[in-house]
Amino acid sequence: MHLLRDICSAIPQPAYRFGRPTLPLSDMIFASALKVFTTFSLRRFITDAEIAKEKGYISKAPCYSTIGVYMEKPELTPIIKELITISSLPLATIETDFSIDSSGFGTSRFVKWFDKKYGKEKDYRTWVKAHLVCGVKTNVVTAVELTMTNEADTKFLPELVVQTAKNFKINEVSGDKAYSSRANMELINELGAVPYIPFRKNATGRSKGSIMWKKMYHYFEFKHEEFLEHYHKRSNAETTFHMIKSKFGDSVRSKTEVAQINEVLLKVLCHNICVVIQEMFELGIEPNFLI
Repeated sequence: MHLLRDICSAIPQPAYRFGRPTLPLSDMIFASALKVFTTFSLRRFITDAEIAKEKGYISKAPCYSTIGVYMEKPELTPIIKELITISSLPLATIETDFSIDSSGFGTSRFVKWFDKKYGKEKDYRTWVKAHLVCGVKTNVVTAVELTMTNEADTKFLPELVVQTAKNFKINEVSGDKAYSSRANMELINELGAVPYIPFRKNATGRSKGSIMWKKMYHYFEFKHEEFLEHYHKRSNAETTFHMIKSKFGDSVRSKTEVAQINEVLLKVLCHNICVVIQEMFELGIEPNFLI
């Protein structure tokens, strides 16, 4: 609660316009994150909110329905993403190698359609797909993007890696074949890092304007074992997803798209705080969230 309060204190309060004054935005995001951390329903979580109020972390314990309303606000999404970035900053001097991957979180929503071929109605459960970059030493998440559809992984690499490079010095980036493209390898090279991304079976060493593609292709072909030693750091991304899902659940309780996205982002934020707490004891770092 103490670290979460420190992070949320950076949230500015919107200017008052008219009507009944609302609860502080920092308090509502604090309560929403704490709710996700407990994995309780909104009604059962209220006891934890009252404890946070008694300890002085929030000014007032909100009603359970108020938290649900706030989580449905789209303006919370960029704020929570910024808090995830802030929560990773204490480990900026530790992490230099990064891994990228994606995974899905189940929802309670279904998509239905009529199958004309078989003459019957079909449906499937939707999910929230999270794309993230994490450090390979502590598994802290440095950047994350969410989608409600099964979009290609490769197009999310540039934005995630560039966002990570703003606060971390990147030496290596490892990912699976889904991220294998000349553009991605050139981008990673421009940031001063080495891309350890394996090549598909039909790939060739022709550069087509990408020197890094040709260089890494020959490295992959002629020093395969050495390449794999670096590439297997990618497994840490899968470990990160396992850490998040085992602690906070592999599905979301929210019903609307915006609330589901915000709930998954809050899971990532809670994960980062848990990582920082662990490294406070293992590495002796100071939880200084530079803003």
